[in-house]
Amino acid sequence: MQEVFDFVKKCQTYYLATIEGDQPRVRPFGTVNIFEGKLYIQTGKIKDVSKQMIANPKIEICAFNGQEWIRIQAVAVEDDRLEAKQSMLESYPSLQSRYSATDDNTQVLYLQDAIATIATFTGEPKIIKF
Repeated sequence: MQEVFDFVKKCQTYYLATIEGDQPRVRPFGTVNIFEGKLYIQTGKIKDVSKQMIANPKIEICAFNGQEWIRIQAVAVEDDRLEAKQSMLESYPSLQSRYSATDDNTQVLYLQDAIATIATFTGEPKIIKF
């Protein structure tokens, strides 16, 4: 999992795919954190992406570093604990002007049953499960 975190963190921007009804939705994200041995992402509960992950928690993430790309398929599981939210916001101080661990909007989710594939155009893909 650490290798997946390092890859995504280094890319800075990754793309998160969800489903809304029968329509795929993809948008850029930038938050990723490890807390209590799990890989977390963050959003706001008022956003459509939050509603989509609650309705169907199966997600995919994709990021590209210029030479390799990573695809992560997982189930996004909400963790509403104050400690999980605080850990994310401490990792991203710039978010603290818009989010708070105690507000009703901040949402953190960890990736469960994740399968990450790191690939290039020339080499064999590397599979990481966590």
